[in-house]
Amino acid sequence: MNRPFPASRADALASWQRFLPQTPRYGSARNLVTPGHANVSRLSPAIGSRLLLEDEIIADTLASHSLASVEKWVQEICWRRYWKGWLECRPGVWRDYQDRLQLEHPASVVRRVEEVAAGRSGVAVMDRFARELVETGYLHNHARMWFASFWIHVEKLPWELGAHLFHTHLLDADAASNTCSWRWVAGLQTAGKTYLVRRSNLEKFCAPEYLKDRTGLDRLDDDRVSPASISDTADTTSIPLTIYPDSLYNPPARWGLWIHEEDLAADQVGPLAGKQPASVFRSAPVVVTTPRKQWWQNAAPLAGTDLSQLTDWAMQEKLTAVVAYAPFVGPLQDRLLPVVESFVREGITLLLLRRKTDQQIFPLGKKGFFPFWQEVRKTLSTDFTDFTD
Repeated sequence: MNRPFPASRADALASWQRFLPQTPRYGSARNLVTPGHANVSRLSPAIGSRLLLEDEIIADTLASHSLASVEKWVQEICWRRYWKGWLECRPGVWRDYQDRLQLEHPASVVRRVEEVAAGRSGVAVMDRFARELVETGYLHNHARMWFASFWIHVEKLPWELGAHLFHTHLLDADAASNTCSWRWVAGLQTAGKTYLVRRSNLEKFCAPEYLKDRTGLDRLDDDRVSPASISDTADTTSIPLTIYPDSLYNPPARWGLWIHEEDLAADQVGPLAGKQPASVFRSAPVVVTTPRKQWWQNAAPLAGTDLSQLTDWAMQEKLTAVVAYAPFVGPLQDRLLPVVESFVREGITLLLLRRKTDQQIFPLGKKGFFPFWQEVRKTLSTDFTDFTD
């Protein structure tokens, strides 16, 4: 069954409730790549933009099923926070990725990047994945891994250009998950451990429709794919996590609420729900392509993608302060820097918050995911009110 992407929080909650009964079989079925992707929730755009919160999904899941029966599902929900926390403490990795995007490459490499990205690599199954990515804004996670490995280890193309392709087109594009996952496939995230695409793996997990055209499939034969030689140029030094307040304890006299694409439920779920700002500004996703939807209902006085409008809005509304959830390491945070400077010039206070469990869980991502998971599972709860007050 083809599950459409949710376009509002109400849609996201309805989609989630439909998928909830399937979570016990997620662990055994999630790797199967089939048309319509009925084995996975396809809720990642809603989770990535926080129309749905990880905490409420986990609480609902554990209220309906034992942890033992849904552990793989809950782990997958926690992966996003693992990557978020990891990158928050290592912003040098994001800066390195941005710097690498500015590197010049030979014309032959640029031409091949364009061909593979457009679905003209000559390997039919990979070309189908490339077209699906661009046309729908989505790829199954297993297909993402195969395509990234094909890009890096078969085509020998720069990993950062593949990561940029994904980040540009994915509806659930997330700076931390995307950057770190491409680094992992490349063998940079876990030193010496690469992910190699294998024909046998594709034949095991792909529905027959994906392999009906077997053109070029021999390039993925298990004994033909070898790791690309890549050096890590990023500064992976861990720095202390920035600590933000988790609630608006003393609201300023006249304040405005900024709702952005990294937390679209800011005014609906959590400590800001029910507060009475003088005005609200909603900023739309940075990249809006044909298949994308605006994952919020436009009820705000102002909306836009140019963050310089934040200052104009705050001045027009005569605000003394603007409140928002703090953007994570990534493009939104980068775009906010000049706004902070303009706020200082105009005497406007920017109050940034962070959700309570983000503050609690991010520091746990010190090493790999599974040590992180062992710590996180101790914090799991069926009571969602623990996370919203």
